[in-house]
Formats: sequence, structure tokens, C-alpha cells
Amino acid sequence: MEKIKFTLDTQESVEFYVLEQTKLGGSQYILVTDTQDGDGEALILKETSEPGLKESVYEIVEDDTELAAIAGVFENLLEDIELT
Repeated sequence: MEKIKFTLDTQESVEFYVLEQTKLGGSQYILVTDTQDGDGEALILKETSEPGLKESVYEIVEDDTELAAIAGVFENLLEDIELT
């Protein structure tokens, strides 16, 4: 499982494991977790980068409708998980 480092607005860094990625409605999404094995905290992140940037910019998906739609896609892609 790939582990990637994110730099927050506060310049603090956090690392997440990428479980899956998908594209929906022209937007790129990734499902990340804080632990490689077992039950961990998971986040769905949406790429919000401007074209031409060297590094990707991601934001946590907080809109309930968008979150439900993309969570359903990830549950179908990863048949052995349930996102709650």
C-alpha cells in the first residue's frame, strides 16, 4: 500500500496510506487511512489543484451528498470494506 505525505496549511506534515483512487464527474478522489492494517480513520480527499501545478492539492470532502456518492463508489471498488 502506497504511503504519501501531505503538508497542511500550517506547514505540518501528515502521512496517509492510499487505499484507492477514482474519478467521478471529472474530479479525482482518493481514499486514505492513517493505519496500514486494521480499523483506522479514513478520509475521502478531492483533488482541487489548478492545472500546471507541480504538486497536487487535496481537500477533505465535507459535502454530505458528494461524500455519500463517492463513498458508495469506493465501497464498490473495495468490496471488503464498509465506510461509515
